[in-house]
Formats: sequence, structure tokens, C-alpha cells
Amino acid sequence: MTHGASIDRLSPPWWLQGGHSQTLFRKFSPTESVKQKRERIELDDRDFIDLDWSADAPTGHEASETIVFILHGLCGCSGSSYIQSLQALLSKQGVSSVVMNFRGCSGEVNRKAKAYHSGASEDVNEVFTKFSTKYPSKNFVCIGFSLGANVMLKWLGEIGEHRRISKAAAVSTPFSLKYCSQAMLSGPSRIYGKYFVWRLVKELQTKLAVFEANRFEEELELLKSLGDFSSVKTLWEFDEAVTAPLNGFKHAEDYYHRCSSDKFLSAINTETLLIQSKNDPFIPPESVPAAQFLRSNIHLHLEDTGGHVGFFDGQREKWLENQLMRYLLD
Repeated sequence: MTHGASIDRLSPPWWLQGGHSQTLFRKFSPTESVKQKRERIELDDRDFIDLDWSADAPTGHEASETIVFILHGLCGCSGSSYIQSLQALLSKQGVSSVVMNFRGCSGEVNRKAKAYHSGASEDVNEVFTKFSTKYPSKNFVCIGFSLGANVMLKWLGEIGEHRRISKAAAVSTPFSLKYCSQAMLSGPSRIYGKYFVWRLVKELQTKLAVFEANRFEEELELLKSLGDFSSVKTLWEFDEAVTAPLNGFKHAEDYYHRCSSDKFLSAINTETLLIQSKNDPFIPPESVPAAQFLRSNIHLHLEDTGGHVGFFDGQREKWLENQLMRYLLD
């Protein structure tokens, strides 16, 4: 089901009909890799964010006229399989692309106690402003995956529109953070939730060790003020104990309410494609906005299957990547 955009229907093979199989196949199947060239953006708060260009296409001032600006998902980075696959396809077409690694996701611990979260649109705004100013002759299209999709939609809603962004696409967006967090509390989806929490807690413990070794006293005290977070078991508990206090939210409920992208869709003026699956194990159906309530510039493509950032087709292996490229660059 597509409203307002020409997107091919997905025809997955018989062995990839389920949401879990599509999701896991994306993570564990081999994918084409790309060489990357790093560019660092220094933030006003003295932290940094790393951007990774695909080095298989022109970069910097030699980049293509339109640059694809990409945001990854939770516990992802520029090396995630869906990022590498998309950058590889774009590079073959001579299209330049750059991935923004959220704070702490580029392989180097960031300098501040706070990291990234589903509402970190201020970081996207600062990075994109500085990056686009550095390359004034370029135009952009934006793609966000999962957490990155939520952040991107929130950001686009906050700015209304940007004269140098022609289109945007959001894949597997957790439009309602509350519903999605609750979905990982029970059933098979609980396994994904436990995995994410394990990764997040491990990253936080690594940051503590780095801050102690480098004597980042002020930031270290902020992390220590969180108390013992090693017993956190669910995403809700992590957001209550870590995300909310580190980022100025009252509690997890406040964080979810203020950062869910469904509240920002009506303010987006950029032409935007939403690609979602009905059997996404992370995103319950009630989280997906109804097509009839979306503005004419927001196009919802809702597949029966596809999982979470899966969308593998029996005939066209890179169904998702091809749909994004065709929509954004046509």
C-alpha cells in the first residue's frame, strides 16, 4: 500500500516471509562493503561527530551535485550492513553519500557524558548546518533508518523545511517511542530489547573506564551520578535510568512524549517517503500513522512483510536500496 509515491511492491522469497527472518537476514547476511573517508565535525559543546563518506564515489568539494545524507539506527554506525549496502549502490551510480555517526558511534568514545538518543535532532541540525555550509554548491537528500529515521523526522518537523534538502526518506521509523519500547517487553521481541540494552550498558561502562583513565572529572561525575545501571534489563529501564537524566528529561515517559516523531509529521514541508512493514518486530501497528491523516508531501509505503530494516525481495535483492535511490534521485 503506497500513498503518493511510485514504489514497487515487495515480493519476498518463501523463506523470508516473516518479520524476524527479514530482520535477522539484514543483520547476518553478507553484504557489499565500501571504503570510507572520515570527516570530523567539532561541536559547539566541545564534543565531536564523525561523518563517513563512501570513498568509492567523489567526496568533499568534488562530490556529486546531490549528496545523500544518512542517519543510522540504534547501536548502529557507518559500518552497519544496511548503510554499507546503500552506499555501495549509490557509489556505483556515481552518487556521493555521507553517514553521520551519532555521538559515540564512530568507534571512538565521545567527550561528553551524554551520547545519542531517539530525539537528538539538535546534533543533526548542528552537524548538517556546518557540513552544508562547508559545501555551499551541493544539494542534499536525507535518509534515516530506525532511530535515525525518528531523529530525522523530528528535525525536519522542527525546521519546517531547508532550501537545500530536496527530499527525505525514513525507513522502519519508531513513530511512537512509548509503543515501541513496550513492544520489546514481551514475546520474541523481548530478545531484541535485551540485546540493545546489553550493547548500551556495555558502551556506557566503556565510557566510564575511558573517562576515569583520562581524568574527565566533570563528565565522569555526571555518569557516576546515574548510580548503578548494571542491573538495567529493558529499554524502558535504560531510558528511565540513563537517557532521561543525561538529556534533561524528567523520566522515560517525558522523553518518549517529547521525542516521538509522530508529533512532528504535520510540520514537515519536505517531500518525504515513509517505508514501513506490518510485521516489524520492533514497531507495533498502532505506532504507524494512518495514511489519511498525513499531509500530501508525506508518502507512506506500508508493506505486509519486510521486518525491521529488512525488505528483501526474491527477485531484487536490494529492493530497499533501489526504491530509496529511485525515489530520492529521480
